[in-house]
Amino acid sequence: MNNRILKRIIKNKASLAGFVLVAFFALVALLAPVLAPAAKANDPYQIPQSSYDMTPQPPSALHWLGTTEQQYDLYYGVVWGTRLAFKVGISVTFFAFLIGLLLGATAAYFGGKTDELIMRFTDIVFAVPSLVLAMVIAAMLGPDLNNMMIALTAVAWPSYARLVRSDVLSVKNRDFVTASRALGARGPRLLIKHILPNSIYPSIVVASLDIGYIVLTAASLSFLGLGAQPGTADWGQLIAMARNWVLGDGGNTFAYWYTIVVPGGAIFLFVLGWNLLGDAFRDILDPRQG
Repeated sequence: MNNRILKRIIKNKASLAGFVLVAFFALVALLAPVLAPAAKANDPYQIPQSSYDMTPQPPSALHWLGTTEQQYDLYYGVVWGTRLAFKVGISVTFFAFLIGLLLGATAAYFGGKTDELIMRFTDIVFAVPSLVLAMVIAAMLGPDLNNMMIALTAVAWPSYARLVRSDVLSVKNRDFVTASRALGARGPRLLIKHILPNSIYPSIVVASLDIGYIVLTAASLSFLGLGAQPGTADWGQLIAMARNWVLGDGGNTFAYWYTIVVPGGAIFLFVLGWNLLGDAFRDILDPRQG
């Protein structure tokens, strides 16, 4: 990150707040083995259980943030869930961006029937609400974390394909591209070296905003039983294990508040951080902002 970008982030309070939130979660994810030593060396994302008691237990010296039903430790789940959130959000966004970039650039550069075929397929994917389509794909593949990531990638790429196509169409007829053609640049070399570097900035902004959205959608799928398996350090799974305790116990509505507030707060702050940081990238990469 160069000094200009850093200064622009610091100058804007909202952008600075987003940067601090994302940096905090990144630090937690990086230090997860130190903050919460892995319960299982071969599967650190498996939350340890102290017993099989169905009643959640409040925060204590043994369980700093309390436990869910079946006594899964919330502190461990939130810490390792942070690392899992980065894994899911960044991986899905990267592959969706890559697929959209390849298809969108190919459609715009070659045009004609190639453009028509790719964009009509993109329209078909767009015709189905993304969450519904992700649910269908995840259900067909089976409830598993990797299958969930495949489902999310399958519904996330069309927005990048459309955006890249639009930007490539705008750039490929500019004077510097015409000059490159006159100097002998052709085919993939022209596209990769001259057109794409001047076309992908809006897509990068969308990608930074999408990371939070992907994590939120992944939590939704896990909550519905189509993502991470029970006992996995996944924020959506932690909320799923709290659904029976939302109304509290008898006359005490907030008896088990920690089962919802802890994982729900983690999701809220993580998504907020990426949204604020995405707005900062949009302003920084906007040439009209100077």
